[in-house]
Amino acid sequence: MNTRQVIDDSTGPVSLSATFNSDCSCFSVGLDTGFCVFNADPCELKVSRDFNAGIGLAEMLGQSNYLAIVGGGRQPKLPQNKMVIWDDVKQKAVITLEFRTSVLRVRLSKSRIVVALLNSIHVFAFSTPPKKLSVFETSDNPLGLICLGKKLLAFPGRSGGQVQLVELETGNVSIIPAHSSALRAMVLSPDGEILATASEAGTLIRVFSTSNCAKIAELRRGVDHAMIFSLAISPSSTLLAVTSDKSTLHVFDLPHPRALARRSQSPSSPSEDGVNQKWGILGKIPLLPRVFSDIYSFANAHFEIGEESPSGAPYIPPLGSSIGQPSKGVLGWINDQTILVISAGREGRWEKFVIREGEGGKRFCIREGWKRYLGGG
Repeated sequence: MNTRQVIDDSTGPVSLSATFNSDCSCFSVGLDTGFCVFNADPCELKVSRDFNAGIGLAEMLGQSNYLAIVGGGRQPKLPQNKMVIWDDVKQKAVITLEFRTSVLRVRLSKSRIVVALLNSIHVFAFSTPPKKLSVFETSDNPLGLICLGKKLLAFPGRSGGQVQLVELETGNVSIIPAHSSALRAMVLSPDGEILATASEAGTLIRVFSTSNCAKIAELRRGVDHAMIFSLAISPSSTLLAVTSDKSTLHVFDLPHPRALARRSQSPSSPSEDGVNQKWGILGKIPLLPRVFSDIYSFANAHFEIGEESPSGAPYIPPLGSSIGQPSKGVLGWINDQTILVISAGREGRWEKFVIREGEGGKRFCIREGWKRYLGGG
């Protein structure tokens, strides 16, 4: 069954998915006609391949010529249970993996290929032929959630709301009971020391230390239900960005395990109280509801979601989005002051936000530019 239908019948390619590479220097776009790769900042076309057939997912390996591609659209290039590693220099598939069910997400490193199916995660050595290293069972994972770091692999556990954290070197598995409802988004920090998660409720982002799986923070996006689109941690692992179907980008300060350790050894360190508290003195009054004392974002900005599905056709996205929409609000950090937000759809959009400091040290998040990466803007 073709689950990634074309979004619009008008002329011109339609983007089915958009995803950043590991260092956010580029992003790749799956199209109903092939795929393309863009430099992230400035947003400039780097590679375009027309297969006259749909690619639902194109996942880059760093800045290399290798991409993992999966079929999609009304006329998919590949069956959706098949994933190929495409060598763009040789212009051909060099590795092919076939599964019993649809491939929902792929993550690549120089040594590993990790594939998410609905109820399992498959890990292969990046070799020819690929060698299967391990398989892990998961709860239903329709968004194909996987985080692949240099030393760790994270994905949903066997029970809803749980995270399995795997040490790649040893194979040791830790279980983190992150949420009471199913996971919606998750991300590992660039240094691998922090894991942030969000559930289907979309109100809280929980932050864990990967060294001991202890919860080190709880960040409140808001009090009403929201569909989290994306989580991303800055290069220094000190800031967290969040997008949701509220069309809002939130930015939080992120406690780091090393900083917390230093603070615990120095009782005279200034408290963070008041820095991120939305409610000021109310947060210090005992017995008030917890929303008054929770940590809120220090800055937020509006990003464009765009039209959902103009044709009215049902559409199940390959990654990072809700059922009924192309992938939206996908986050990437260029540096600790610059955030990019990309969205797929009929009008694929790229937006650039910067964090500025104003009077009294207050920080703001401001949109500095935007572009329709498929042309027309």
